[in-house]
Amino acid sequence: MLGLGSIARKVFGTPNDRKVKSVRPVVVEINALEPEFQALSDEGIIAKTREFQKRVQEGGESLDAILPEAFANCREGARRALGLRAFDVQL
Repeated sequence: MLGLGSIARKVFGTPNDRKVKSVRPVVVEINALEPEFQALSDEGIIAKTREFQKRVQEGGESLDAILPEAFANCREGARRALGLRAFDVQL
């Protein structure tokens, strides 16, 4: 016989399942931006970082608003520097 906790987990998922599900759309957006950031030069990656800083500091844009672009930029920078691409679950 299943306890209430087991039934709730089957219906609603574990807390981790719910968190992963909530960030999945952001990961999809980051992945969609990947070709755009791969096309940038190293200087372009650096310029994008400065652009993000300016948009937040001077433009008042929220960090959540730039998150997909910033993570795509970071992922590409890390791929070039380390030769390793971050998996979706690492974002």
